[in-house]
Amino acid sequence: MRTEATAGIWALADGLGGHRGGEVASKTAVAAILEQWSPALAHTPQSLLTLTESAQSALLAKQQTNPQLSSMRTTIVLLMAKGDNVLWGHVGDSRLYHFRDCAVEFQTKDHSVPQTLVDAGEITKEQIRTHEDRNRILRAVGNPEGVKPTILDTPRKIKQGDAFLLCSDGFWEYVTETEMAVDLAKSKKPEQWLKRMELRLIDKVENENDNYSALALFVEE
Repeated sequence: MRTEATAGIWALADGLGGHRGGEVASKTAVAAILEQWSPALAHTPQSLLTLTESAQSALLAKQQTNPQLSSMRTTIVLLMAKGDNVLWGHVGDSRLYHFRDCAVEFQTKDHSVPQTLVDAGEITKEQIRTHEDRNRILRAVGNPEGVKPTILDTPRKIKQGDAFLLCSDGFWEYVTETEMAVDLAKSKKPEQWLKRMELRLIDKVENENDNYSALALFVEE
């Protein structure tokens, strides 16, 4: 996260790729994005693409200098704000949710095998959480063949009371959209919202759980 005056950027990454590889990939990607962003950066989809490509370049450079990290990859989800406008983009299955009036206004679509099945009408959106191929993602930062983010076409206006949730698959697999909305309605601060959702997650996990990350923002006047 970086914020200055009325502008800011928030990034969440979920790494993949062997011992330490995923951790290095996620940290490298986020660090590259935060380093490249500035309040003066144009608030455009092209800027988000450029930031994502900077993360891609940083990972490829580390892959070439350390053979043990050659297979590291990461998902990424970004939210960029300027004034009362926001833009977002993502690669992989880390998600962004935009809530308005305690209901989901928008959510990103995963770059994954189960999401393609949803698009084809073979399974429902809810079935992604339990599908046997839910961990098979189709796009990632660090792929030598290139990075292809999905980016919002035009900025969207936000208003007081809006909320955003950026989270990895280890989080949204255990917390449904309905539960997110219910906990949001009960929370006055982002920290309270995250804690309520985390308690749900912990209660549902029976065995060892994938690592999970989440970041929440409330829009205030």
